[in-house]
Amino acid sequence: MTKTVQKLRLELSQLSMQERAELAYFLIHSLDQDVDDNAEFAWDVELTRRMEEISSGTAYGELSDKVFTELRQKYS
Repeated sequence: MTKTVQKLRLELSQLSMQERAELAYFLIHSLDQDVDDNAEFAWDVELTRRMEEISSGTAYGELSDKVFTELRQKYS
């Protein structure tokens, strides 16, 4: 790890959770240089399928509070 990266890690660790999330989003998307034209269509198809399951009552959901609590417990 370079000194620049070490310095950035230290400085970035002082950011708020929201700021780090925004930065992480930016960094992850900056790595994706190629756009898959079929991916957007595939996601549209998948989201439509999921919405139909929700509307028809064949899908069930979890409360977001429960999901986030479980994720925090698992990854903290």
